[in-house]
Amino acid sequence: MGGTHVIDAHQVVKNYGEFSALAGVSVHVDAGECLALLGPNGAGKTTLTEILEGYRTRDGGEVEVLGVDPSKPTGAWRSKLGIVLQNASDLADLTVNETITHFARYYPNPADPEQVIAAVGLTGKAASRNGKLSGGQRRRLDVALGIIGNPEVLFLDEPTTGFDPEARREFWVLIDRLKLEGTTILLTTHYLDEAQYLADRVAVIARGLIVAHGTPDSIGHRGDAIVTWSEGKREMSESTTEPTAFVAALASKFDGEIPHLRVRRASLEDAYLELIAQDRDIHVGEQ
Repeated sequence: MGGTHVIDAHQVVKNYGEFSALAGVSVHVDAGECLALLGPNGAGKTTLTEILEGYRTRDGGEVEVLGVDPSKPTGAWRSKLGIVLQNASDLADLTVNETITHFARYYPNPADPEQVIAAVGLTGKAASRNGKLSGGQRRRLDVALGIIGNPEVLFLDEPTTGFDPEARREFWVLIDRLKLEGTTILLTTHYLDEAQYLADRVAVIARGLIVAHGTPDSIGHRGDAIVTWSEGKREMSESTTEPTAFVAALASKFDGEIPHLRVRRASLEDAYLELIAQDRDIHVGEQ
């Protein structure tokens, strides 16, 4: 393809029999950029990610990662990738330190194991066997394994599942540091606040198609305000570009204060849910 993007996918197609997992998906990621891939379960996120990683073949389209077609991987190319899967082997009989030190030997230019263990918040568990770690701690170990090789490209598939809020924030700081150091990141996540914080751009995928793409603040009707209030036992909600006028009109319906009134700007989550709802409505209408 000869482009300047670190990750470049153009019109990627993947079919399973009559089911089209990817129906012509195009995305790109530049050096030091984080792209968040968002979408409901079964939308095609994992299929696309595995094609980019070289673990799944495509039926059509063009793909390059670091200038290499992932369907023709080399050992040198794989050593430049870091991958954090949704479910990884926990190597139960090894300690955290043994695991990280062992995997560091697979890479030509690994990070310092002690620093990596500290970066994911496992210093206090370095001598613990992996089988004794909690679910969140094992997830941190997965992240450590993904970054021990000093990757140029890092694939993060639901990386903070099982993290408590403090651990998630610490992880975000780590990812910000990796971006500043030039690491290119493809992130899939169901946490919309995570995408808002980490991603330079987001791509929303539904039914194997990209239905929205842009910066987190540009997706959907982000200029709208969301007004919520109560009427009896029902919570009401309305999106509007003129919240002051809307609230004034709403106040005329009530004798005094508007019950449980709240006005906020539309979030990435609001925009995402609206896009997915629109896609489902279109899909139903086509049937």
